Amino acid sequence: MSSVNPNSVAGRPLDRADARVRQDEGLAGALRGFIDRVRSGDLGMIPVAVGLVVISLIFTSLNPVFIRPGNISNLLYDCATTGIISLGIVCVLLLGEIDLSVGSMSGLASAILGVLWINNGWPAVGAILVALLLGAAVGAIYATLYNRVGMPSFVATLAGLLALLGFQLYLLGSSGSINLPFNQPLVRFGQNAYMPNWLSFILALAPGAAIMWSGLKAKARREAAGLSGGALSVLVTKAAALTIALVAVVWFLANGRGVPWMFGLFVALVVAMEYGVTRTKWGRSMMAVGGNREAARRAGINVRRIYMSAFVLCSTLAALGGLLSATRLGSASQQAGAGDVNLNAIAAAVIGGTSLFGGRGSAYSALLGIIVIQAISNGLTLLNLSSSLRYMILGGVLALAVMVDSLARRSRASHGRG
Repeated sequence: MSSVNPNSVAGRPLDRADARVRQDEGLAGALRGFIDRVRSGDLGMIPVAVGLVVISLIFTSLNPVFIRPGNISNLLYDCATTGIISLGIVCVLLLGEIDLSVGSMSGLASAILGVLWINNGWPAVGAILVALLLGAAVGAIYATLYNRVGMPSFVATLAGLLALLGFQLYLLGSSGSINLPFNQPLVRFGQNAYMPNWLSFILALAPGAAIMWSGLKAKARREAAGLSGGALSVLVTKAAALTIALVAVVWFLANGRGVPWMFGLFVALVVAMEYGVTRTKWGRSMMAVGGNREAARRAGINVRRIYMSAFVLCSTLAALGGLLSATRLGSASQQAGAGDVNLNAIAAAVIGGTSLFGGRGSAYSALLGIIVIQAISNGLTLLNLSSSLRYMILGGVLALAVMVDSLARRSRASHGRG
């Protein structure tokens, strides 16, 4: 009875190449691969993660209230509304386009909610559907102007910004503001609705479990095809690290009021968007069109349909963000969607790591980017500093993010030529 030498593969001795492959499948190999990607310019979300840690340390040292659970819960509440709008911006940025009207679209959506629900007595659900459908229609108009007329998205959405703002002012009339009833579930959802702690802990375990399940499934599929499935230790380490981090965050927030339901909705949309971008044909087509439109067209991708889906999704999410903002503020007013809503939504996507040049980005960009922006705003408010300083700091952070993106693109290009 013959035995197989443990130092052989398929009955032949392991050579140095085999040993190197086996070693590279472990944690050390994964770490080396990560370092190689960083050196080649693929920084991912490292800059924004480091920036968030630095911002937290600075504001905590200046005012310990910043890191208290209650304040972090409020911060997450404020992240949700603008973060959902920023999630739509990610869609158009992936194509190398822009939508400058998301702030006006969100303000118009809040006005529609107030006029139809409060003034005209519509059911809240009906008013919400009308606002979302209008958002989708506006996005379809932008895409049609781009696809059929060739109008640049910058010009089309700038015109839309003015038109939507005018419509918002017309709907609200001379009163300029409509108060929403604080005793309604919709308004309570926007102001004081938190998940039960037990549910938060269960949801914190879900991402790690999903990584293990999908990773093991992919590993088995690759091994069945005779390919390397990768090291199990790497998969376990990723799942364990993510689970520990999320459970720690939930435990920390449980010491205060917990995790806001509105933030949970935002995270759910981020996860759904990330799945669509990375795991579906639509998402791969988005990346292809953003990277090279003509090459994508020649590959058989319906470029016009991709642009249509991106602009429709962007405007619809802007409308949803406006609706949630109205419930957060308890009113629909002429100031809704104005001010720095556009700035924060676009800046969050860029600061989070989505490229302005198209073809590279992630739904998680909106999540991390808006947390950075709200952390800066919250910290400066606790220090009783003026909004002028906040604008200057955000401008500097945005400029730094674009510089990092440009340098990373240059590094990737030179690495590819090498």
